[in-house]
Amino acid sequence: MTFIGKLRIAVLLSVLSFLALPGCKNTDKASQYTIGFSQCIGSDLWRRNMLDEMKMELSLHPGANFVYADADGSSKKQVEQVTAMLNEGIDLLVISPNEAQPLTGIVEQAYNKGIPVIVIDRKTASAQYTAYVGADNYQVGKLAGEYMHTILKGKGNVIEVMGLPGSSPAIERQRGFYDAIKHYKDIHITKQVYGDWLKENAERQLMQIQPELKDADALFAHNDVMALGSREVLNKLKLSKNIKVLGIDALPGTGGGLQMVSAGTLNASVVYPTGGKEAIMTAFRILNKESFSRETILQSLVIDSTNVELMKLQWGKISSQQKDIERQQALLAEQREIYNNQQLVLNIIVITLVLAIVFGGLAFYSLTENRKTNKSLEAKNNEILLQRNQLIDMSARAEAATEAKLNFFTNISHEFRTPLTLILSPVEDLMRNEKLNTAAGKNLALIHKNVFRLLRLVNQLIDYRKIEYDKQQISVSRNNLVEFARDILDSFQHNAKKRNISLSIATNEPVIMAWYDVNLLDKVFFNLISNALKFSNENGRIQLIFSRSEDMIHIAVQDNGIGMEANEAEHVFEQFYQADNGLAKGSGLGLALAKEIIALHLGTISVTSKKWQGTTFSITLPADNKHADTSVQKSGTNTSTVEERAKVYTADFEELPALSASDALNSPREHSILIIEDNTDLLNYLAEKLGNDYEIFIADNGTQGLNDAFQNVPDLIISDVVLPGISGKAIAETLKTDMRTSHIPIILLTAQVSVEQQIDGIKSMADAYMTKPFNYDHLLATVKNLIRNRVILKEHFTSDVSHGTMPVSKTLDKKFLNDFSGIVEQNLGNENFNVDDICKTLGISRVQLYRKVKALLGCSITDYILNRRLKKAKYLLINEGHSISEITYMVGFSSPNYFSTVFKAKYSCTPSEFKKQQPS
Repeated sequence: MTFIGKLRIAVLLSVLSFLALPGCKNTDKASQYTIGFSQCIGSDLWRRNMLDEMKMELSLHPGANFVYADADGSSKKQVEQVTAMLNEGIDLLVISPNEAQPLTGIVEQAYNKGIPVIVIDRKTASAQYTAYVGADNYQVGKLAGEYMHTILKGKGNVIEVMGLPGSSPAIERQRGFYDAIKHYKDIHITKQVYGDWLKENAERQLMQIQPELKDADALFAHNDVMALGSREVLNKLKLSKNIKVLGIDALPGTGGGLQMVSAGTLNASVVYPTGGKEAIMTAFRILNKESFSRETILQSLVIDSTNVELMKLQWGKISSQQKDIERQQALLAEQREIYNNQQLVLNIIVITLVLAIVFGGLAFYSLTENRKTNKSLEAKNNEILLQRNQLIDMSARAEAATEAKLNFFTNISHEFRTPLTLILSPVEDLMRNEKLNTAAGKNLALIHKNVFRLLRLVNQLIDYRKIEYDKQQISVSRNNLVEFARDILDSFQHNAKKRNISLSIATNEPVIMAWYDVNLLDKVFFNLISNALKFSNENGRIQLIFSRSEDMIHIAVQDNGIGMEANEAEHVFEQFYQADNGLAKGSGLGLALAKEIIALHLGTISVTSKKWQGTTFSITLPADNKHADTSVQKSGTNTSTVEERAKVYTADFEELPALSASDALNSPREHSILIIEDNTDLLNYLAEKLGNDYEIFIADNGTQGLNDAFQNVPDLIISDVVLPGISGKAIAETLKTDMRTSHIPIILLTAQVSVEQQIDGIKSMADAYMTKPFNYDHLLATVKNLIRNRVILKEHFTSDVSHGTMPVSKTLDKKFLNDFSGIVEQNLGNENFNVDDICKTLGISRVQLYRKVKALLGCSITDYILNRRLKKAKYLLINEGHSISEITYMVGFSSPNYFSTVFKAKYSCTPSEFKKQQPS
């Protein structure tokens, strides 16, 4: 380990050990807990006393988080407050429910979440809570009744002022009071009213029963607040001296029951403990996993003139002690703050010292390493300089090699023109010879058309090379752009009229003068118009629209052809990109070249298109001469006529002579071939050449070809690899894995000539893979060989009695023949067995079954079944001892006479004669 590594570890350990010193953190266990308290019942004084008791007990657990909420007598509000506490994440809930039934649901929800719940004073309607703390309201009421007997000396009328109707304290206190006085027959409860625990309500209810008050000897109120209201009503009615008043609560403090008993306002009050202290004690027992009592019942007693002063003295002492505790806690908090500040300062000093040592060590280490690094950098710098010089030399060589390659590319492209010219001129001479044109006119026209197509591709490559790499300069001159475009458009009129396509120019100005290079800009118009013709349907429309703004000329080439998808339109100007529309193929350079030419003219070109609605190419060119710089020549004229340049682009639209009527009406051939090729000329060429010996089906896209293969079931398929819709490889895989067509030989033709591509083609289960350009004689020999091999297999299948060892080259063909022959063998004895039974078993149509059997076996299904029956009969006659009549029905013949007739026609003797000829 290095010096700096050891230093870092030592510093880290010292800092961690210092920060972990005792007293740095508050380790009080209570600081982990959050207790929520929801209060709702009782008078303000009673609730305040309960809260004071809780705070007294919580003062012994510093750090505990206490969340308090007062619902002010509303059950709905209390539910909302408890829900908020649960969402905030409390550890324990203390609740004094306003009403039993409305608060049951939220208490159960907390309990089911695993949060302990302590219920104070009032229980809910369910037993799902952790602990209950409170006085026994029944015992409190009973204690009040017994004291009532004492102060009335066993005789008198009592008016009871009860709490909230339906609340458990009111019910239990009333029941305890009644059970206590029912033993004393001379004490009667003459009237009961509800004061709802409130002074105002009690006063209002008592004022409504004034006659009963005059006959009363005592009033019993369920709390001291209502008892105070009762005394004030008696004072108003001047009945106070004769009537005793007894309350419940006996709370300390100003306005409490103790003060009212001491002042003589109440004759007595029964102590009803709040339970705040006991609830907090129980809460910490639960949180600290200590034992606790689920039901904590608080004791009570009666406070009257005999013991009230003693109770006041005790409460005063408790209050004084609580104030001392709070003062001491404040002092402790202050000392703790001072300690924390001092600890922070000390930590900073120690860390600063340690960092100073570390940085000193780092500085020394860095100085040492810096010297080593400088030496290393010096060596690397020398190495980099050497490599840079080598790279410069290599770059110069690469640039020279690239230039050589580009020159070779340009030269070889130019050299293509010479043999093309030598091909084109003799072909045109031969086409003018009437005798040769009659004998081979179609082939000459095909050669002529494809020479121009090859010439266009070569021209595009050369032009693109000049613009892309040579930074070709344009030679501009001022000409009428509308007349220039009209001459180009007229060269396409002949081909457009053949398909009834309208070619027109729309402009408000017949003369629009512009600066452009006529030898370059015409390539843009030729490309755009020829593309529009390729992708327009018969009876279509192509229009060139010219307009002019202040300093720009706008040209739109618009057609209503097949259009493009949005993703195709985004890429049409990219090099070598071709849309997958399947209607025309090219080099993928035409539109890229057009864009470069427009850019040389300081203009722009864009495209908008919608599928099946048409395409519009928009061109903008500067109206003024903005090309006047050192890189542009302003002179130059067109070097060839428009007609000569148009031949390169219109050759694709020349139609070759169609098949003659005699060709179409020839008698059907023995074997059929399906040709799938998207190039119309090659498709027609192969169809014509192979049509001399075979019945031909043709398709110009993969989807149609696949459908035709299933519909016609040809004897052989020739397919291009790259096709619109479905590729040739996908067609081969689909057909070879389908029982209906797995026997058909497939030849793939492709321009993909690499070894890897050829291997991939063979893996697609094709029987042969030929690259373009191919030799027709080689193709014809391959076709004949594959069909001849298929015929040999047929003869083997039909002549072989035992089908257990058939040399079938395709797994699906073997499976089909095994299934087919197995079904026939199983039903040879069934005279009602027919073709429909086989179709149902194999799950194939009658037409497909007939074609499949004919292709593999070379015979009809009926002939095959009859042949199998006769061969089995022959076997039974030789090897078994059955009678001829028995054998007749065993092989599925309806009668012995019919069996004998068919057997004789096949073997030139009757079954009985055949049996006699066999050695005994």
